[in-house]
Amino acid sequence: MSAPRTGRRPYMIATALALGAAGMLALTFASVPLYRAFCAATGFGGTPQTNLGGAPTEQGARTLSVRFDANVARDLPWRFEPEVAKIAVRTGEPTTVYYKVVNLSDRETSGQAAYNVNPGQAGAFFVKIACFCFEEQRLGPHEAAEWPVVFYLDPALEREAGMRRVEEITLSYSFFATKTPTDSKTSEAAAKPKT
Repeated sequence: MSAPRTGRRPYMIATALALGAAGMLALTFASVPLYRAFCAATGFGGTPQTNLGGAPTEQGARTLSVRFDANVARDLPWRFEPEVAKIAVRTGEPTTVYYKVVNLSDRETSGQAAYNVNPGQAGAFFVKIACFCFEEQRLGPHEAAEWPVVFYLDPALEREAGMRRVEEITLSYSFFATKTPTDSKTSEAAAKPKT
C-alpha cells in the first residue's frame, strides 16, 4: 500500500524550476563580465595583459617582430593608422609606438578601441603599460592626434613551449563609435531666441 500523495510535491517542483530558471538568467547577464575578467587575467583569446605599475624588472634574450594593425568601424568617420607597421622588440624591453588618428567629419565624434593579440597564446605575454584603448576617445571636427601605446613582451614567454616557434606578434585595434557627444555650441545657439 503506497503512501498518499500530498499537495506539497508539485509546489516544491515548481519552486525548484523557478529558482533554476532565475539562476540561469543571472548567469546569462554575468557571463560577459566574467568572460572579460577571465580573458584579462589569463590572456585567453589574445587579450593583452595590463601592468599600470610600469616596466618589468628583467630583460630577456629573444627578439620578436611586433606588427601593428588598425581598423575603424564604418559608422566612425576616422582615419586611424600606426606610425610604423612593424618593429623588432626584445623581451622585457619597454617600447612606445604611436597611432595617428584624424576625425574626417565636421562634428565632434567619439570612439572606443577593442584590441587583441595574435597568435592567441601571445596575449598572456603582451603587457600594456599605457594605452589610448583603456578609455573612450573624443575628437573635434577635423582634429588630428597621435596616441601612444607603451608595452613590453614578458620575458616569461621564453620559457613557454607554445611560444618557441612564434617569431611575429600582431597587435590589432578596431575603433567603434560610442554615443554621439552633445554639441554644446549647437545647443546654445538653438536655445537663443532670434532677434
